[in-house]
Amino acid sequence: MQVLSVIHGDEARAELFAPAIEEGGHRLDEWSFSWGTPPPQPLESYDAVLVFGGAMHADHDDSHPWLVPETRWLEQLVASGTPVLGICLGVQLLARAAGAWVGPLPEPEIGWYDVELTDVGLDDPVLGALPQTFEALQWHHYTYGIPAGAVELARSAACTQAFRLGDTCWGVQFHPEVTQPQLDGWCADPSDPPPDPDRLCAETAEKITQWNELGRTLCAAFLAAAERVLARAA
Repeated sequence: MQVLSVIHGDEARAELFAPAIEEGGHRLDEWSFSWGTPPPQPLESYDAVLVFGGAMHADHDDSHPWLVPETRWLEQLVASGTPVLGICLGVQLLARAAGAWVGPLPEPEIGWYDVELTDVGLDDPVLGALPQTFEALQWHHYTYGIPAGAVELARSAACTQAFRLGDTCWGVQFHPEVTQPQLDGWCADPSDPPPDPDRLCAETAEKITQWNELGRTLCAAFLAAAERVLARAA
């Protein structure tokens, strides 16, 4: 498969997912609407798409005007049935593209938080690859409403954590792609510091190995689902 990674800055990229995709025999390209340059190949030619996070928020059109064409493209992507997985900002943009509300949480969710799959999530071909409950790395100030026609797949105490729209679109609020070096960079960023960076880094050092195993599992489950979509269309 040819997979496109859509990013929104250097701080949130494919990270853990990139080697997993390439080891699976797939090709991965990286591109951003914010670059103002053409993608490596026509967007409609990709077999699957990953949409990652970013420091901006899904409704920051005034300061990041490229969010508007990206959201319109996501509308077309979902309508076309191209397999897509959105992460953090990516899930919020997918929710926005599907007509759902996106807005700030009362308090940011930054750190390690328990997530539980819904009954539907347990049977989902992608999220169902994860345990029923797990501790997930979170770093977000916004949340979203479940789009019309979508099903909720996971929740935390603070907000919804995942949904599926149709048979080809998934989004997760937590960060399954994160690596220790990536998180170290986030903790050192003075523009968006965590409440207790020393504690977060210490907790992450203890939990990151198991978390990365779950991240690879989720990535593999999405790739397998995308392959099944392609097989049906062949």
